[in-house]
Amino acid sequence: MSKICSRCVMDTSDPDISFNSEGICNHCIEFDTVTRKHWFPDDEGRRRLAAIVEDIKAAGSKQEYDCILGLSGGVDSSYLAIKVREWGLRPLVVHVDAGWNSELAVANIENVVKHCAYDLHTHVVDWEEMKDLHLAYLRAGIANQDVPQDHIFFASLYHFATSNGIRYILSGGNIATEGIFPRAWHGSAMDAVNLKAIHLKYGQKPLRNYKTISFFDYYLWYPFVKKMRTVRPLNYMYYDKTQAVKELERTIGWRAYGRKHGESLFTKLFQNYYLPEKFGYDKRRPHFSSLIVSGQMTREEALEKLNEPLYDAQELEIDIAYFCKKLRITREQFTEFMNAHPHHHTDFPTWDGRYRWLKRVQSIVEKITGKRVNVYS
Repeated sequence: MSKICSRCVMDTSDPDISFNSEGICNHCIEFDTVTRKHWFPDDEGRRRLAAIVEDIKAAGSKQEYDCILGLSGGVDSSYLAIKVREWGLRPLVVHVDAGWNSELAVANIENVVKHCAYDLHTHVVDWEEMKDLHLAYLRAGIANQDVPQDHIFFASLYHFATSNGIRYILSGGNIATEGIFPRAWHGSAMDAVNLKAIHLKYGQKPLRNYKTISFFDYYLWYPFVKKMRTVRPLNYMYYDKTQAVKELERTIGWRAYGRKHGESLFTKLFQNYYLPEKFGYDKRRPHFSSLIVSGQMTREEALEKLNEPLYDAQELEIDIAYFCKKLRITREQFTEFMNAHPHHHTDFPTWDGRYRWLKRVQSIVEKITGKRVNVYS
C-alpha cells in the first residue's frame, strides 16, 4: 500500500523513501538539514550573487563574452536570461536543438534574445545520431530516457565555453523548484560511461557528431585545469516561479507551456506518459514537493493538482503519433517498448565506481589541507 509524506507529496513510488515518527519523509529532512544550506533567498544571497557577478565580469573582462548561458525557452532559463541583462553581464547564449522543440519554445527563445539583445548560437544536433540514441535508450528500457537530450545540452555548453575561452556557465537549475528529487529514479545525465554502454549494446550507428563529456573532463579537467564553474544564480535570490512567469509575460511576451518542460515535445511525453505508465514515477510529486518545502505551494494545493489527469486522451494519441513518426517507428513498436521489461540504469556500466574513488581522494586531500575541495565544475 502506498504511503505519502505528511509534509510534502513524495510517496513510496520512490523505493528508497523513509519516514520519521511524524510521517515526514527523508526528502524533507534532507532539504532542511542539507539542501537549505546552499539556498540563499535573502540579503545574504544578494551579497553572494553580487560578488559572483563581479568575479564573472573580472574573469571575462578581456573576452567578447564573460559567460555562457544555456537557453531552452523554459521559465527558469528565460527568467535567468533577463536577470543576467540587468546585472550587466555579457553572455553568449547557447540553445541546443535536439529535434524536439515546440513552436512555442522557439518563439519564447526569440523573444528573450530580442529583448535582451543577446548573441544567440543554436547548436543543431545531428538528428540521425540523436534518433539512434533515443531508440537505443528505448530498447534499454530504463527510466531516464531524457539523458540523450540532457547530456548533449550540457556537453555543448562546456565545449562552447572552452572554445571561446569562457570560464563561467550560468544555469537556470535551482533549489526553489528542484530541491527534491528521488535519486533512485535516475542516474546522472553526465555519465558518459553509461550512455556509451547503452548505445554500444542497442545503437545501430556510430556517434560521430554527438559530443560527450568524459569523467576526467567533468570532474578534473574543467574545474581544475580550465578553472571553469557552473553557477546557478537563482539559488542566490528569492525565486518564485509564478511571479517569474508573470514578469516574463509582462516584459517580453513570454507564453507558458501549460506544464513543466513542455518546451520539448519529447520531454512532455516522457514525463507525463512513459515514466508514470512504465515505472509509476509521477514527476509532479518531486516538483510539487520542492515548491512545498520552498514555500511556494501548500500540500493541499499539490494534492488537488495530483488528482488532475496527466494527459487528455486525444492529446496523448496525437503526441504518440508524432513521436512514432519522428523516430520512424510503428505504433506497435512503441507499445512493445512500453510493455517490455523495465531496466535500471545500473544494469549497464556506469562511472559510479570512479566517482566513489574520486570522493575518497577528495576526503584525504581535505583532511591534509584542511580546506574544502570541489571535484566538479
